[in-house]
Amino acid sequence: MPNIKDAPPQSVQRDLDALNAALDAQIPPKRDQQNLLIASWNIRAFASLTRKWTATGNDSPKRDLRGLRTIIDIVSRFDVVAVQELSGNLRALRDMMSYLGDDWSFLMTDVTAGDAGNRERMAFIFDRRRVQPSGLAAEIVIPPEWIDGTHDDAIGENALREQFARTPYAVSFKAGKQTFILVTLHVKYGDSSRDRVAELTGIARWLRSWADQANRWHHNLLTLGDFNIDRQGDALWQAFTSTGLTVPADLNNVKRTLFSDDDEPNLEKFYDQIAWFESGGNRIKLNLEYVKGGGFDFLPFIYTDTDLTKNGKSFRVSDHYPLWVEFKL
Repeated sequence: MPNIKDAPPQSVQRDLDALNAALDAQIPPKRDQQNLLIASWNIRAFASLTRKWTATGNDSPKRDLRGLRTIIDIVSRFDVVAVQELSGNLRALRDMMSYLGDDWSFLMTDVTAGDAGNRERMAFIFDRRRVQPSGLAAEIVIPPEWIDGTHDDAIGENALREQFARTPYAVSFKAGKQTFILVTLHVKYGDSSRDRVAELTGIARWLRSWADQANRWHHNLLTLGDFNIDRQGDALWQAFTSTGLTVPADLNNVKRTLFSDDDEPNLEKFYDQIAWFESGGNRIKLNLEYVKGGGFDFLPFIYTDTDLTKNGKSFRVSDHYPLWVEFKL
């Protein structure tokens, strides 16, 4: 049986060489003690693995070794990656960590219980040579008073009526002398966009409350993940940004999914975000200095020797593109 550490077939290696050349051109290099690279990636149904270089139509799961190598080569370009849609089955994750080696580690939640949570986990995969956990790991729970409306900070008209379907996950890291807290989540899609407003309002309010406190200790607070925002400027976007969360302008025209409109990627499927509170007015400034951000379109470089559709490729790699930001240390 092939192994993730084996040399790939020639056609697969050609794809990986092209992929890595594109990564070299588009993703900033890691510079010791100078920069920090943070990414967010919803990796579709990141669970089990068929240990073949190319899975056939009869294989289940469809994710194969070449799909996982694609994911690994992308993840390895960053210092820490927030991953959504990690599932209960950890076969693909175990193979990834085996390939990356002892310099890499991960932190994750338990499987989310309940049908709405889709048995998903949240995870952070990180390069231990560049960042280290700094002590905090927490799952976010909204105070009951915010839900039942008995407190001044109650969410209001669009109040949550229950806790998050997939509880947001927060972990603190240290890079050089900088400490930062990453909060990742995957908002429940629901039957309509209105079903998401309450969760987005709740997380925005909670993050603002935490940022007010974290700032006193000179901690940087960033949120990243799949917020299932349909369009920039819609009611979901307004709920997300209602307490001052700011998305860098570099990310406004970045395609989020394989199925985004190539001409107007910022107007629809605006699902994934990386955001923080900026300075100005009563907003909170990061100690980290933002440099730039972007996404990465891997589609032209994968399975080029096959007749797979976009959907077929999405099950082998993902239906979402990774988003990333770079900070100066």
